[in-house]
Amino acid sequence: MVTVAIMAIIVSIAAPNISTQLANQRVKGTTATLVNALKEAKVESVIRRQIVTVSFNNNGTGTGSIELKANSNAVATYRYDAKITIKATGDVKFKPNKTADEMTYTICDSNTAASPRQVSVSKLGNITSQLAGSCT
Repeated sequence: MVTVAIMAIIVSIAAPNISTQLANQRVKGTTATLVNALKEAKVESVIRRQIVTVSFNNNGTGTGSIELKANSNAVATYRYDAKITIKATGDVKFKPNKTADEMTYTICDSNTAASPRQVSVSKLGNITSQLAGSCT
């Protein structure tokens, strides 16, 4: 009986940490997906010699999506967890001359204890990610 009580106490202490770790893992995974999509768009714009637009749709309660389009033709689509929200001021466009619209994305989880991440695109098309941002 004492052993079961001790185990229950340990589990109740560990459960919040596990859910925060899972939320942080979702944020990291979505950040990696977004970075890969942005890098693919950058390369595709040079290969196709066209502007490639990267847009996202948080889809409310459904799975979110990141879409790459060249002249309104779909190039690729990436999916991310419904518990994740991507915040940005609009779409980013990669141009064939290896430049891009300057943009900062903030990736947040529905679990507010998770650490948000930011992905930045510079005017020269450089893509960086870091642990930063605010989800409020």
